[in-house]
Amino acid sequence: MKKLSLLVLVSLFSSVLLAQKIEMSETELKTKLDSVLVEGNLLYRYEKSAWISTDLARENPVLKEGFNRYFTYEDQGQIKVIFFSDNFQSCTAEYVFENNFDKPKSVKIEKRELSEKEKTLFEVRNKILEDIGENKYDITIPQGYGPNLILLPFGEKYKLYIIMGTSQDNVIPFGNDYLFIANKDGKIESWEKFHSRLIPGYTRNEGKEVVEIMHSHLRTTPLITATDICTFMLYAPSYKMDKFSIYSPAIEKSMEYSLKNNEITVSSEIIP
Repeated sequence: MKKLSLLVLVSLFSSVLLAQKIEMSETELKTKLDSVLVEGNLLYRYEKSAWISTDLARENPVLKEGFNRYFTYEDQGQIKVIFFSDNFQSCTAEYVFENNFDKPKSVKIEKRELSEKEKTLFEVRNKILEDIGENKYDITIPQGYGPNLILLPFGEKYKLYIIMGTSQDNVIPFGNDYLFIANKDGKIESWEKFHSRLIPGYTRNEGKEVVEIMHSHLRTTPLITATDICTFMLYAPSYKMDKFSIYSPAIEKSMEYSLKNNEITVSSEIIP
């Protein structure tokens, strides 16, 4: 099938283009984008480990009934995915990833008590979710999509990312992503929604393959996001895509991410 080079631009520019430009030096922009890239890669390692682990657990006759009761965290440079017993009081399986996130470095299918670190992280996540569940935040889950939770220690605080996942074919689920900052006790102190809504990046158009996807950001999210990068890293290999771009009216620049090079490049080109 002949490939179609198509940029999918999904956003309204009218009000954003009238806003005052955000001035940022090249050095400042590079520093910020380097940080975004590091965070995006970390989110990918968490979520890819969870993907592989849940697939393996689903196929395991011992774990197949509880493969959705899991928690992911980082421990001494490794990503661990643990599965819980019915009462969430013990671990029934542990998958460890280090350099290869397509396959675990080690697997233990045995019941054990949770470590103190695991108890703390799990309790903090639950407290954040309880706060979110009080409907104080504008969170929506579109039909056909599901929320994926990633908890990251952040100094003495915690970040909880919510990104969308989908089992639908031919779509990369950008957007409808959130970040909550909580204190050491799991109390939410601030939050943000990166995109105004879900932005499905369709990988086929009129029967032809899309080779590059693009969307634009609102002024409140002037840069490409870690969630953008994580989502693309997860889904793009299935569609043999290497690049996606975002246009930021706030800084009047386009930012392109390359999966092959794992880098962000910046252009002053304004997309019509």
